[in-house]
Amino acid sequence: MDQALTRNQLAERALQALHLIDLTSLNDDDTDASIAALAASADTPVGTPTALCVFPRFVGTARAALAAKGLALPIATVTNFPAGAADPQAAARETAEAIALGADEVDVVFPYRALLAGDAQVGRELVAQCRVAAGDKCLKVILETGELRGELRDAALIRRASEIAIEAGADFIKTSTGKVPVNATLDAAAAMLAAIREAGRTVGFKAAGGVRTAQEAAAYLALAERELGVGSTVPAKFRFGASGLLGSLLATLGHGKDAQRPAAY
Repeated sequence: MDQALTRNQLAERALQALHLIDLTSLNDDDTDASIAALAASADTPVGTPTALCVFPRFVGTARAALAAKGLALPIATVTNFPAGAADPQAAARETAEAIALGADEVDVVFPYRALLAGDAQVGRELVAQCRVAAGDKCLKVILETGELRGELRDAALIRRASEIAIEAGADFIKTSTGKVPVNATLDAAAAMLAAIREAGRTVGFKAAGGVRTAQEAAAYLALAERELGVGSTVPAKFRFGASGLLGSLLATLGHGKDAQRPAAY
């Protein structure tokens, strides 16, 4: 599919994808300076990504850095990250604290190891409690699909985790933390999109970790539109969790030389 795209079609997809990025830095060595640089990179010659995603301690730094550039993008953060502990109360407490710090969106890691061990209820409880803690803010649930799938398993657990998260109140379901060997894949995305299609309400999809090129982004966009319709690839329903992707998109759009590339996801 990617090979069939003309240069103009790829550029159209690149521009579309750029406006769907949660521009992300979740590195152990992040600093106020690196997060300020991340925020500055959001001001591109062709517009801005949807949001910035940083650790909770950098929410204020990110907001101030965006304000200095005259930008007012939402700030996302992560909780229960990256381990996905099976502790609903702790995850809810972290989520409430993140909201108190000023986060507009929270990406919480689903307790995927518990589901692998046969416990579906703790995931349901964790998402439900985080839903309450997040209030009216956007709650994205990270399924860690690469771990759920594994080498010898089919996509049934990904579908099940998606259904649990949706039933418990997720606004988005997200593939990955970006901290495991296998992150976003088209197969995992297809299973998640199928669950969204059957949800009976609007639920967003976020591909995170491993989406690095305009061609790869175009493949995810095409898949979502096939599964859910053209209207599914808007910021309220579709995101990329990425950092290096921004540079590839800008290069595709002819701004490679001047593009600032943020830190790795």
